[in-house]
Amino acid sequence: MLKYTLKRFLYMIFVFAIMSVILFALYSMIPGDPARAEVEALKEQLKPDEYQRAYEMARERLGLNDPTHIRYIKWAKSFLKGDFGTSVIHKIPVEDVIKTPLKVTIFINIFSVIAGLAITIPLGVYCAVKKNSRFDKVVQVLTIVGYSIPSFIFALLFIYAFAVKLGWFPVSGMKTPNFVGTTWEVVKDYAKHLALPLMVMTIGSLGGMTRYVRAAMIDALSMDYIRTARAKGLKERVVILSHAWRNALLPIVTLLINWFMSIFYGSLIIERMFNIPGLGKTLIDSLFNQDYTVVMAIQLFYIVIALSGNLLADLSYGIVDPRVRVNK
Repeated sequence: MLKYTLKRFLYMIFVFAIMSVILFALYSMIPGDPARAEVEALKEQLKPDEYQRAYEMARERLGLNDPTHIRYIKWAKSFLKGDFGTSVIHKIPVEDVIKTPLKVTIFINIFSVIAGLAITIPLGVYCAVKKNSRFDKVVQVLTIVGYSIPSFIFALLFIYAFAVKLGWFPVSGMKTPNFVGTTWEVVKDYAKHLALPLMVMTIGSLGGMTRYVRAAMIDALSMDYIRTARAKGLKERVVILSHAWRNALLPIVTLLINWFMSIFYGSLIIERMFNIPGLGKTLIDSLFNQDYTVVMAIQLFYIVIALSGNLLADLSYGIVDPRVRVNK
């Protein structure tokens, strides 16, 4: 296990290095001049020669006069030291720009993932046990509809129903501006603002996972060892939870791990639509503003999360199924 983990860790470092080179090269080829964008606001305040001097100093400070490979080496050295650069728009270190949005993203996604798992796993297992029943058929139709409709359509429907027509929830932000009250009132204000995006994120994720759990459980319940367990007189609950469910975990463990890792990703569309200052919205805003130091830091963070999720999924196979060996 240790040898395998070490090999995978080295593989992760190699992939991360390759992806960092590709990302840096791509953003270096994008048309635009960050130095010009930085000093543009000073154009009306300075004389032409002073403005030109400020522009040249900005290019020198940003390293834009160096060849691309030299700029990458300098950026990589700073990145490895924990210095992700300075945001062109916010004029502060990148880590300070993404710190708060990351906390917001983790906060809202934790509730979405927990709610999704609490619904999809019992629902998928129950549908597999009651295969072809009326309840199972209704759930299958609903999950197909939910799986087929994009999350932003759900968002628009929920905004129209619960915000426009009923007026129950606000549609923007995480709290009421300048709101002052007791701790309980502040919590209720947060809950009121986050209710719609959390409902959209949870419902949008139910269809796919429910169908995967159902299919895995149906496959597990058809195995010979299930018939043997039932022939031994074991209770149906023990057969389902101790025998079928554990074996059904293997094909869906990757999805479960990836779903947990999505806590850190952020929902680009939902955060943008509901104006939630999370990591996804920060990424989109930085792209629009050509703040590529922030964009690269966020995307490399996503790469680390994806690689870590794949490693955890592989290691979890050995835990779920002792027959699987992950030491090679």
